[in-house]
Amino acid sequence: MKKIWKAVCAVAMMGMVMLPVHAEEKTITMGTLTWEDLTPITGITKKVLEDSGYSVKVIEFSEWGIAYAALTKGDIQVLASQTDYAANDYWNKNKNRLEKLSPVSYGLYQAIAVPKYVDIDSIEQLNDNAEKFGNKIIGIEPGSGLMNDASKAVKDYGIKLQLLEGSTAAMTAALKSAVDRKEWVAVTVWEPSWMAQKFDLKFLKDPKGVFPPPQGYYWIGHKDFSTENPRAREVMASVYVPISDITAINGEVKDGKTMEQAIQGWTDGHADLLKRWENIKK
Repeated sequence: MKKIWKAVCAVAMMGMVMLPVHAEEKTITMGTLTWEDLTPITGITKKVLEDSGYSVKVIEFSEWGIAYAALTKGDIQVLASQTDYAANDYWNKNKNRLEKLSPVSYGLYQAIAVPKYVDIDSIEQLNDNAEKFGNKIIGIEPGSGLMNDASKAVKDYGIKLQLLEGSTAAMTAALKSAVDRKEWVAVTVWEPSWMAQKFDLKFLKDPKGVFPPPQGYYWIGHKDFSTENPRAREVMASVYVPISDITAINGEVKDGKTMEQAIQGWTDGHADLLKRWENIKK
């Protein structure tokens, strides 16, 4: 009887040893918002993952609330986001069901800016030069985070200029017209943006700290993504895209390239960097 029992145990142990180990999924579903800062980050990371043998599906969202809801439910696995300020409310609301995977860029900043030929440097100098600016600050879409901060700046600094609501397209057109004529103009704008590069802008100093400081970008994952996809997490953690490169990519898109062409050009031109990333992954 003892011999039979030992034989049964031996067979059982062999079965345990031969049980298949859970294989990491080779398909990653990424979420992104169709904004000029997040699209290059997503595209470059997608390329690096694909070069590492993964199949990557990208789902686009129109705003943070929908994207974070999809990530929380598991409809997507990862999402690049600024959790400190721009999407802080959504992160705090859902972070118990999410996890930060790795930083991927740094430097998002949005505030009031003027062309560099305008000889003021601070928001506090706007009132003294109101007539030169046509008594207005040209804004973008109402309800955006940038416009909310700009409205607070107008109040906190007692700015007499009118903050005009509109659209990004209308602001861009007004900015181009003013720069072409070397006129004074104040706009609400952000970095990274092709506009900051194209029109040679400078942000006005904000001594009261109304506008958030420069923000970082992180890859956010559905809870337990790192545990279930350790290799994919390592690959993603190797990727870091400087904010200036994001700006340059968007400049190329503005000049006529598709985003895919601009990203391909970036990866082709940074082959040595991608090779170093490969060594990090190893």
